[in-house]
Amino acid sequence: MTLFTGIDHVQLAAPPESEEQARHFFHTILGMPEIPKPEDLAKRGGVWFDCGGLEVHIGVEEPFSPARKAHPALRVHSLELARERLQEFNWPVKPEQPLNGSPRFYTEDPFGNRIELIER
Repeated sequence: MTLFTGIDHVQLAAPPESEEQARHFFHTILGMPEIPKPEDLAKRGGVWFDCGGLEVHIGVEEPFSPARKAHPALRVHSLELARERLQEFNWPVKPEQPLNGSPRFYTEDPFGNRIELIER
């Protein structure tokens, strides 16, 4: 039996005072509902989102450096719908070869962090 039951959340770094940019991308463009941060953590800055039961935490980091290689791979119901949504907002979509038969592509958040979207 494995010790692990799944992934609770992923954290991506962002520069200070970037919460509104994060909200625009993760909530407005991608449609992820915002999750209130616990009061004791809210003072640190950042913002959290629900991604179908997995949480995406945007944490403030200074100095900030985007993750260009390491990345979360977020599952979507429709890769084409996700692509259309990103393109509607003139957001970059970088095609990628399927992974084990699953179509996917890369984009990036407003801070340059790499994000993979995959349809399984």
